Amino acid sequence: MSNYLSILALSATTLALPSAAFSEIKGTVGEASDVTIRGSILEPEKLAVTDDAKLTDLIKAPAGFNVDVFARDLINPRMLAVSRDGNLYATRRTVGDVIMLKDDNADGKADGVVTVASRPNMHGIAFDGDKVFLVTIHDVYSADVKPDGTFGPLNRIIDDLPDAGQHANRTIDIGPDGMLYISVGSTCNECQEDNPENATILRASKDGKTRTIFVSGLRNTIGFDWEPMTGELFGMDHGIDWLGDEVQIEELNRIEQGKKYGWPYVYGMSGINPHINPPEGITLDPWAKQSTEPLLGYTAHSAPMQMAFYDGNAFPADYKGDAFIAMRGSWNRRPPSGYEVVRVDFENGRPVKFEKFLEGFLLQQENGKFGYLGRLAGIAVSKDGSLFVSDDSNGVVYKVSYANGDAKRVAETAATPNVVKDMPASPIAIDLINTKNGQPISVKAAFKKDGPIPVQYVADGDNASPPIEWNTVPQGTKSFVLIVDDPDAAKPKPFTHWLAYDIPVVTTKLREGIPGTPILQDPKEMKQGANSMGSIGYTGPKPPVGDPAHHYHFQIFALDIETLDLEPGAKRDAVLTRMEGHVLGVGQIVGTFERK
Repeated sequence: MSNYLSILALSATTLALPSAAFSEIKGTVGEASDVTIRGSILEPEKLAVTDDAKLTDLIKAPAGFNVDVFARDLINPRMLAVSRDGNLYATRRTVGDVIMLKDDNADGKADGVVTVASRPNMHGIAFDGDKVFLVTIHDVYSADVKPDGTFGPLNRIIDDLPDAGQHANRTIDIGPDGMLYISVGSTCNECQEDNPENATILRASKDGKTRTIFVSGLRNTIGFDWEPMTGELFGMDHGIDWLGDEVQIEELNRIEQGKKYGWPYVYGMSGINPHINPPEGITLDPWAKQSTEPLLGYTAHSAPMQMAFYDGNAFPADYKGDAFIAMRGSWNRRPPSGYEVVRVDFENGRPVKFEKFLEGFLLQQENGKFGYLGRLAGIAVSKDGSLFVSDDSNGVVYKVSYANGDAKRVAETAATPNVVKDMPASPIAIDLINTKNGQPISVKAAFKKDGPIPVQYVADGDNASPPIEWNTVPQGTKSFVLIVDDPDAAKPKPFTHWLAYDIPVVTTKLREGIPGTPILQDPKEMKQGANSMGSIGYTGPKPPVGDPAHHYHFQIFALDIETLDLEPGAKRDAVLTRMEGHVLGVGQIVGTFERK
């Protein structure tokens, strides 16, 4: 240990970043890229300091702040959360549990470790009054929080989150709208996902019965939180690997309902990924235009983890409303990046810059090799206004306090506003469009009129679109629109399961299992829009268990125009608006489905 300490003491220096002029991507980027990319693998070694005072002496914080070891030897503390009673909890992914760390005597040290829940791959945690929500790879659980801080029996409310692949670390929180927000990372570094719920943030009801895709195109946004003043959601997304030491930046995004954030084809400030192209029919430029750019970027490969806005009173006044983010650290950058906690300075509800808050965890030894004292994962604001930070490698939880803090939080008296608005209820499409003079169209499907929809066409089955055909087409028809609405859904009402437009006039039949691509090759140039789930193309029936059978209206519209002049991925309202005045004929067939 003495040898380690001498090495560490000599090497506790700030690392200089390479010049911004250095570029790893050289060549032509586009649909047929011809580039050379320079990358690195550099894995710092783990360094351990068992003496708390010596360890915290190596950690740098702004003047007036103190860093203390709150608990150690915790193996793998990841995400942190503070309950209404002020108890600290940490999930441990490799152990597969949740631990409670109480400090009843208020000495700044955890009194002990109590396991309160156990499930494999337990990772995300969020409190809602006297309830707690937990998430693993596929499952979301709820439980009551007992007076002593332990949890009651776990109740599984969701059991079908997507498979994980490369990014298995689900996180969860409760929004100002009272809904669950669940981050689901991509299965890969860069690929076309076959499950539209990957690389998203999902929005679900607290009973788990309903959920939608809130946003998409996020590679892996582990850390997200709501800005206290505006109620807007912000998140820190992990950039794509193997684009070079300086590319891709880690993205700070304002996360807005229904928006796309570029992954896997577009990154950063509309940079084009040279390796992978969008689905056939869509080029990179339109994809970039549909994607939302980040507000700020941070050093590539820093690996952002948990994020929390500061709502306490114990730090200087200018910290209130700012965000803290744990940066776990790189394995593929020279020199390494991350291994720190950063502060995001917010002004009037908008991020303006990053500042380093805790440093010193990354060290360069006398032999030139890099080592780390910790890989930081969790961030949480305590009831007394101090900041908890977890290191999931050396098993330490730190407590950061300010010398003259007031030890009081404001979160209990200042509610974060809700800015998420659900779509108002409306009739199904056939009752919205003026079809008074429209000719009736005969529609057939793989189920009888008002009969049950076969299981292969529902979400819990194959989730394949059913075959559908129509005839008695009005004279003058130049294209068709298909809209599938469920008026029995609670919200949105109706829930749109399929939206297809610019269907060529020569097409009067769709085979089963139409892929969820924005533009089809067969039927050629048929476009698909966004369903209410938040994905593109068809999504099968999945009414809440216990509901009476829902009715699914497969509606066909014959139009006197060849195209609606809408981009692929259009929303229902935009399609209905463009259809107005162009409908020559209408028809529908209704199927039913009930989950038991």
